[in-house]
Amino acid sequence: MKRLLSLVLVLGMLLGLTSLALAQGPSGELEIFSWWAGDEGPALEALINRYQELYPDVEVVNATVTGGSGVNAKAVLKTRMLGGDPPDTFQVHAGQELIGTWVIADRMEDLTFLYDEEGWWDQFPQGLLDLLSTEDGIWSVPVNIHRSNVMWYVPANLEEWGVDVPQTWDDFLAVCPTLQEAGVVPLALGENWTVNHLWESVALAGLGPDGWNALWAGEKSWTDDDVVAVWETFGQILDCTNEDAPSLSWQQAVDMVVNGEAAFNVMGDWAAGYMTTTLGLEPGEGFGWAPSPGTDGVFMMLSDSFGLPVGAPNRDATIAWLRLLGSAEGQDLFNPLKGSIPANLNSDVTNPDLYNAYSRSAAEDWASNTIVGSLVHGAVANERFMNDFATVMEIFLSSRDAVAASNAAQAVAVQAGIGG
Repeated sequence: MKRLLSLVLVLGMLLGLTSLALAQGPSGELEIFSWWAGDEGPALEALINRYQELYPDVEVVNATVTGGSGVNAKAVLKTRMLGGDPPDTFQVHAGQELIGTWVIADRMEDLTFLYDEEGWWDQFPQGLLDLLSTEDGIWSVPVNIHRSNVMWYVPANLEEWGVDVPQTWDDFLAVCPTLQEAGVVPLALGENWTVNHLWESVALAGLGPDGWNALWAGEKSWTDDDVVAVWETFGQILDCTNEDAPSLSWQQAVDMVVNGEAAFNVMGDWAAGYMTTTLGLEPGEGFGWAPSPGTDGVFMMLSDSFGLPVGAPNRDATIAWLRLLGSAEGQDLFNPLKGSIPANLNSDVTNPDLYNAYSRSAAEDWASNTIVGSLVHGAVANERFMNDFATVMEIFLSSRDAVAASNAAQAVAVQAGIGG
């Protein structure tokens, strides 16, 4: 009897210790790999601060690699993933940037269990869930929705110059000489990836959502007349941009608009986060916005997400991080600072105390517009095509030959498994 009682006491102690360990949550080190440095840092820091409040035994390593759109971070990540040294979790654009690169290589864990536990199947839009998934599982947790096709301007400056927001690219090209004669750059542009970013808005306007989607389904050739025409229009638009673009960051291109050196800039709505969080401008007064010319009623989307690499050094801490990212609480901490809108449908996006006028308007458009995915930010094409498209762009920039660029893009698409 005494032996039985002792056994019960020992089992009770063990259960108590187990419960205590579970209550304490994860511990150790958590490496979060991203490109959110500098002006994009505050939103990530807000999440990290909340995570450390919830899990004080975890030491967070905020491993950022600077470079807009992750151009530098992706190269570092590739070296680490291929070398068997993955971070605990990493920022990646939802869609083919992850699925066509690391999921297809069996380097990511399926997160179906996490979506089941958190009830996320009903908390994210079905179209976004589809973007994150394959037949074999779901591979990352989205923290936001960004819009790519936005044209930014300062209302007071346009009024001073007597210029309206262009509804089409023909409207823009018509006003370009007037602005240039006044010593104003019509369209501010930055480093190489921002050129590609501008191109996708021009292409969306020229092809429409059906034509744009057909490119990525392999149902449309890059050598079609309307695609060649996109390159021709794009070349005319480039003649209305600043010559020093290659030396400027995307923030510096936005600064040109804010400072009255340029009339317009086409950039994703992380520009809204920059102008509100860093520059302290009021949406609607300090800056204005509109869909990029010719894309009214269409929302070109991208989503930043994080997944769980196979072999993550601290799996438990990573899962806890992903739980916070996907929650309405986490998304309402992050997105007001980032300029994006929450992906979680339970978030409080209509709250004017949390979300500003730009964010609320973007949420309305997200709910009502035709949705298409971004090329430059990983939604519609795999990494091989995205990388090789940079070469296509170089061909065009050096030659201004629309036919040559279209032929090169068609060859790249076939090599990347898009069409045939």
